[in-house]
Amino acid sequence: MIMSNFLAIATVTEALRQLLDEVVKEDVSGATATAVRPASNGSELAQVGVNVYLYQASPNVSWRNEDLPSRREDGTAIQRPRAALDLHYLLNFYGDEKKLEPQRVMGSVLQVLHSQSILSRQQIQKAVQSVDYLRDSDLAEEMERVKFTPIPLSVEELQNLWSGLFQSPYSLSVAYQGSVIFIEGRVSIQKPLPVRGRNLYAATFRPPVIEQVMAEEGAGRPIVAGTTLVVRGRNLLGDVTTLAIDEEEISPSDILELQNQEIKFRLPSPLKRAGLLGLQVIHKRMMGSPPTPHQGDESNLAAFVLRPQITVDEARKLVHINPEVGTNQRLVLHLNEMPPGASHTLPLRARSFLMPSRNATISEISIPADDLGAGDYLVRVEVDGAESVLYADDAGNYIGPKVSIA
Repeated sequence: MIMSNFLAIATVTEALRQLLDEVVKEDVSGATATAVRPASNGSELAQVGVNVYLYQASPNVSWRNEDLPSRREDGTAIQRPRAALDLHYLLNFYGDEKKLEPQRVMGSVLQVLHSQSILSRQQIQKAVQSVDYLRDSDLAEEMERVKFTPIPLSVEELQNLWSGLFQSPYSLSVAYQGSVIFIEGRVSIQKPLPVRGRNLYAATFRPPVIEQVMAEEGAGRPIVAGTTLVVRGRNLLGDVTTLAIDEEEISPSDILELQNQEIKFRLPSPLKRAGLLGLQVIHKRMMGSPPTPHQGDESNLAAFVLRPQITVDEARKLVHINPEVGTNQRLVLHLNEMPPGASHTLPLRARSFLMPSRNATISEISIPADDLGAGDYLVRVEVDGAESVLYADDAGNYIGPKVSIA
């Protein structure tokens, strides 16, 4: 569709003025049409005739969003944005009231705008050719024609319009709306290459559904980096099936088994963080020629808790943590004293230390040995509520990780 440039508004006004000028000259002796702002002194207004005044331009309701979207995701233009406008005109009439000239001019104008309400291309071209400052107007090439329709304003609305805009004595007036006028932007567009072929694909909407996420060893078993997870649900198998943890896709090499109701995969090591994580099954559809993966369906978000793993350097009194602890994660060190001699399931004393805030991720923390009495202590860390795992012997007694304080 061919659009018009910024001169469209002025072109419509001049074309309307010329149309009315030709008609009122024939119907009322000495009458002319002007297009100026109504003024109290009337110096620029004709003694007898009609004045065309554009008092408002408003967005056209039907066309205002027709050009959306006008840009790609990267911001480049795919089509020139264009404004669709309605022009609101006030037609006021002048002349000798004793000879009813304003009313005679008004009748002439209403007659022509009712019988010839659409501006023709010839009228627009005539207006452009007769005025130098409109010579670059391309409104005549616009596909949509400009149509004038009366606006039913009450006497009170007309008086308010006169007193608010012109501060002049009221004269006989009617209002008309011209629509629709398009003004196209000057943005340069990047036209894509023509499409060489089209393919239509139909697919049923069967999104994957996750019902359970657990460690391969069984529900309730701790989940740590490197654990094999089992995902159970419905419609898990698609054309191309991937998994994502916190929006990061799992490497295909870590996916061990794919079935429609069960998927097994190995948690990457290391992961970015411990704590509560979200898991999704993502389907990609094979489309095109040659077939390539396209975005398909996504499952519900299933949550699981990744527990941190620790190793204790007793000589240096350090606790190494995997995954690293982020700057905004809450980190707590728990120490439980182990009884001397025979193993016992009940600790003697317990201490917890809330680690201070930090400006960078950390993978180790120091054990505050000075605040502890001599003895052996079980060591745990808690990251965002997820606790590291303690080891137990065959009898069920906790035996590590631990640190010995002399």
